[in-house]
Amino acid sequence: MTAEKPHTRFIRTSAEAPLTIGVTAVDETGAVLQKQVACERPLTLYLNWRPIVTLMTLGARPEALALGYLKNQGFIKDLSQLESVIVDWAVNSAAIITREQTEDLDKKLSEKTVTTGCGQGTVYGDLMAGLDEIRLPTPSLKQSTLYSLLANINDYNDTYKNAGAVHGCGLCEGDQIRSFVEDVGRHNAVDTLAGEMWLKGETGGDNIFYTTGRLTSEMVIKVAKMGIPVLLSRSGVTQMGLELAQKLGITMIARAKGRHFLVYHGADNISFDAINTAARPRD
Repeated sequence: MTAEKPHTRFIRTSAEAPLTIGVTAVDETGAVLQKQVACERPLTLYLNWRPIVTLMTLGARPEALALGYLKNQGFIKDLSQLESVIVDWAVNSAAIITREQTEDLDKKLSEKTVTTGCGQGTVYGDLMAGLDEIRLPTPSLKQSTLYSLLANINDYNDTYKNAGAVHGCGLCEGDQIRSFVEDVGRHNAVDTLAGEMWLKGETGGDNIFYTTGRLTSEMVIKVAKMGIPVLLSRSGVTQMGLELAQKLGITMIARAKGRHFLVYHGADNISFDAINTAARPRD
């Protein structure tokens, strides 16, 4: 992962919020149990005091989420032009002030598509802009490394283990997890990691992006814009997600659990060095 000098000369909060809350539940025997449930709260993003979107989020790293969302949607491009990123949970808002030109917000906001599925997302027209210019490196992966990475992922997903009802995404290098975030929707989790990479001046390089969610077109586009050539999921793929992965040159691996996985694109980039240790499916 190549690092450039990040720009940090702007005002930024480090807002915190509880990720889970204790509740009571009654099981099938009538017993009263103490359980944890994942928190879900609205976060309205304002760009230069203009409301853009309200995200339903766990709220783990809201400043990075706000920046990653606005960058991925094409609303902001120049980190050096930022003046402040202020999150205030008292009013459930994230206010981003930039010196960038934002006069064309009306046009961008009119080109909106609401995506379906878990953690419903909102896609603006500029999300598709620049895809033809993306050039991703060709990765070189080992099957044994994938197995080791999947085993290491089990040490994360803390909120999911505690309360369920969330997705997790991880930025990985080899079999190591560099950063991991959970949220009520996979879209929020990928935007949060994109925002963190942007703040740190990091590029995708030969990294792997892991997600517990489906590999939809929006997920593929966002990961490609992060410069990451490998997308790994424990869930499935969609037809449009696969077509975009083929077009953009992303190695797409899905249904990855334990010692099973399916490579939907980029199998030539994987060295199958652990076939003898892979569990064979039953007849």
